[in-house]
Amino acid sequence: MTKEKKDKFDLNIVLLNYNSQFWLKKTLTTLKENYLDKSKYQIKVTVVDNASSDDSMTMIKRSFKWVNLIELKTNLGFAGGNNIALEKIDAKYGMLLNNDMEFTANSNLDILIDLLEKKETKDVAMVTPRLEFPTGAIDPGCHRGEPTLWASFTYMIGLENLFPKSKLFSQYHQYYQDLSTAHEIDACSGAAMIFRSKLLKKVGLLDERFFMYAEDLDWCKRFRDEGYKIVYYPYVSIIHHKNKSGIASKSKATASKTKGYFYDTMLQYYDKHYQSSYPFWVRTLIKYLLKIRKG
Repeated sequence: MTKEKKDKFDLNIVLLNYNSQFWLKKTLTTLKENYLDKSKYQIKVTVVDNASSDDSMTMIKRSFKWVNLIELKTNLGFAGGNNIALEKIDAKYGMLLNNDMEFTANSNLDILIDLLEKKETKDVAMVTPRLEFPTGAIDPGCHRGEPTLWASFTYMIGLENLFPKSKLFSQYHQYYQDLSTAHEIDACSGAAMIFRSKLLKKVGLLDERFFMYAEDLDWCKRFRDEGYKIVYYPYVSIIHHKNKSGIASKSKATASKTKGYFYDTMLQYYDKHYQSSYPFWVRTLIKYLLKIRKG
């Protein structure tokens, strides 16, 4: 399962954790039972802990000794925490994986690695499985278009929900595509993305200006800007118990704080990629609208 080669592993799975002992345990348990124990590849699993104050690390050391553990003294956020592991990645492929995932019999990541191993997919830099909520509905974060000003606007005001099959109004999540088939997309979710490690030298690590949220969108855009493709592959699926340590957290303080990050990063993304393309008053309007959404 995790026997180390002299040179590299085939896949290095990186999980970031922050005070999520229950969900981290579920993720690691199902990952091992439904994938690692059956994989034909050599897999390394790294957990980066963002200075948790719960018993997450005690649990890892006691029950998951096969995990490569990196304990941080301060919370570096999603990008900063993952980058610590990405800088040390020692596998042909890397994977970012959230700590609120549940692997099933349909979660065979070997299929995704096999896809990247093919000669005809050498221009594919990243592949995502279908992420599903426990209800079976798709997590739309795994199937996204570029958040242009128009795509973001139609999503924010609800036109996408009203007209999900419209190419005009559903550009962000692109529900008009056939979600049961594999195809190229603009962006997937940092909750589960497999990528070619060698490309990190060209594309760079996650942008740490995004403390939480939007760093995956930005990363996907940078891969595309270098001429590489991102593929949505729904024949492999993972259950996503979404936002358990974020917006949907039982802690009102945590939920409120992460909601703020969610909307703040929208403006940061606009500033990085689109501000120079529009007059200054557009940013003022966006900032005002986001303030209203934040409440």
